[in-house]
Amino acid sequence: MFTTPAFAQAAGAPSAMDPLGGLLIPMLLMLAIFYFLLIRPQSQRAKELRERVNAVRRGDTVVTSGGMVGKVTKASDTSDEIEVELADNLKVRIVKSTLLEVRAKGEPVKDAT
Repeated sequence: MFTTPAFAQAAGAPSAMDPLGGLLIPMLLMLAIFYFLLIRPQSQRAKELRERVNAVRRGDTVVTSGGMVGKVTKASDTSDEIEVELADNLKVRIVKSTLLEVRAKGEPVKDAT
């Protein structure tokens, strides 16, 4: 009928794992959501771009990080540089890692919408 003060305090106090469990589960859930909605798709796009840049060949249209669009005139698998024709009689050497987009010969231009 009467309870001791120690027993009454132990029954009403939350356990030591309750605050950790109450915070840990939502944090893990948020981490999983960020991974599947943000991190994973971005890494897949980066992997696809790396593959396209490594497979660039003569005749492809490329977009550089500076915003210049040109046609590849020389490409080598052993070198990290390609030669791009930006205009008539204007050819420049560009490092492959500075390419933002590689379009195939017959690929249409993407809409900005």
